[in-house]
Amino acid sequence: MNNKFIKSALMVIAVGALSITSSCKKYLDVQSPSTSSPDVVFESTENTNAALIGVYNRLCGDNGYGSRISTLFGITADDFKTSGSYSSSDRRGISMYGASSDNTDLINPFLQLYQGVERANICIKYIPASKLYNEGSEDQKTIMKRYYGEALTLRAQFLHELIRNWGDVPASFVPSADAETLYGPNVDRNKTYDRIIADLKIAEDLVPWRSGITEYGSFRFTKGAIKGLRARLALARGGYYLKGSQTTRSSDYLTYYKIAMDECLDIMNNRAEHNLNPSFENVFKTLHGPRLDDAHELIFEVASFGSNASTDSKLGYYNGIRFNAASTFGTGGGGMNAIPTYFYDFDVTKDCRRDVTIGVFEITGTSKKIINTLFNMTDGKFRKSWTTFNGSSAAQTFGVNWPLLRFSDVLLMYAEASNEINGAPTAAAVTALQEVQKRAYVGFEAQIPVAPADKTGFFNAIVKERLLEFGGEAIRKYDLIRWNLLGSKFDETRTKIRALIAGTGAYAGVPDYIYAKEGTYLLGTSVNEVATLDLYGGTPNNVFVSPGLGVSTAPSGYTTKNWRKAVTEENSITSTSTGIAYYFEANKKELFPYPKTALIENTNMVQNFGY
Repeated sequence: MNNKFIKSALMVIAVGALSITSSCKKYLDVQSPSTSSPDVVFESTENTNAALIGVYNRLCGDNGYGSRISTLFGITADDFKTSGSYSSSDRRGISMYGASSDNTDLINPFLQLYQGVERANICIKYIPASKLYNEGSEDQKTIMKRYYGEALTLRAQFLHELIRNWGDVPASFVPSADAETLYGPNVDRNKTYDRIIADLKIAEDLVPWRSGITEYGSFRFTKGAIKGLRARLALARGGYYLKGSQTTRSSDYLTYYKIAMDECLDIMNNRAEHNLNPSFENVFKTLHGPRLDDAHELIFEVASFGSNASTDSKLGYYNGIRFNAASTFGTGGGGMNAIPTYFYDFDVTKDCRRDVTIGVFEITGTSKKIINTLFNMTDGKFRKSWTTFNGSSAAQTFGVNWPLLRFSDVLLMYAEASNEINGAPTAAAVTALQEVQKRAYVGFEAQIPVAPADKTGFFNAIVKERLLEFGGEAIRKYDLIRWNLLGSKFDETRTKIRALIAGTGAYAGVPDYIYAKEGTYLLGTSVNEVATLDLYGGTPNNVFVSPGLGVSTAPSGYTTKNWRKAVTEENSITSTSTGIAYYFEANKKELFPYPKTALIENTNMVQNFGY
């Protein structure tokens, strides 16, 4: 690890953490202690809280979930890819599985995650050693135990993010000042997972449910969030992973599926704490401002604040619906594109998630909406127009939070784990799956897909449902890796794209062209925004599956938008610049290369296979 980085992280404790100013995010409303001495910091609940906020701080900003980790690391799968043309040294190299070890978008997040581990290690050492933890009042002991549980959880999250992107990463569980060396070797990822999964069991017994610490909201780890994270880590531990040049899974994987199932069931049995929001769209609008998630489906979200690159996010500016710079909204969105076939993975008339998840339209220079081409659709869960923005401002940060864990994920993890353990879907597993589907098919609940009764069929239904539910949330890629399906899904997607290009099979009715007019951006629900697009030939959902005129010349008053004709063999498959996952190689590119500068600094660390 970079020695300068480690030293800067060391007693950052009262700290870079503590240079944070107040914010509307309640968990950040603290006063900074005047000293960084552990003897002082951890003998005050206020200062301990401030030090802990320094650990949460490493989740934020451009090099955290405010940009790179959230919008670059989880791309590409069969939902979205990064826009633009390939370069091995930037974000597009990550998206196309061709990142080099000097990729500029890898090194700083890598270091920031380790800085989070270091800050957490300091808290984990000093909190349980403090007089308040051992000899304070009962209230003080309770608070300090809660903070200890949060620190354990944060360390687990940082290490999980490192493992799922780099594999057998160096892992230290003591502050650098206490470590035998600052330059540790690679550590077997399973050993690290076993340690942090055990840590989370300790943590969940120390931290109350959401209702017990109402000032936290969903911006700090509560019992439900810790249980959900433990379930996620258990499925990762029990799933497939790349070891050297081979993809493998542990023979005792069902042990970890059982952990996941039990943790999810406990959350599901506490619906007063977390439940499914009746509106899929409102879950994401909540991330942008006033709370529309009274069901607390958002179990944990990374808060963004401060209008700066260190603590705020570029969600809605880098990614999301595309806004023309000349519009009254100012510049925004467009950094991610939907895989063309993803649009047709949704039921075209019944599934409300499509129009929330995919940016079907863009906002023009006249502040109107108009449909995108099928090749140029964006992600849609993050939108500048859902924020309090100043269209004349050059600001790139809008205080939009990142959804790290949702209740729908708990339901689907439970259904998956139960099916695997029992060898077939139980009634409870089917109910969990259908609960998610019924919310998606609001108004058409009786027409949800029939749940398969066999293990393989039900697993495939889970694979499909998680694609539809979590598009653009940096979940799909990692799901496919732990299922050992990443390469086969790329092959399947290319086959589907070729069928789309040819207009055969499921795409037989898809039009070559769509003819559109600019229309009023109503700032209403996503389903209605798409339904009110001005398209020649009828309602949009009918136009999307009707051959139409089939000519490039638009009817009078309309503009031609390439639809099926926008997708070609080259731009979607064979192009070295834009072809989906063009540089992916199975049993190699599931992991990133370690940054070159980290390997130079730490000669005990070994580069991942194939780089």
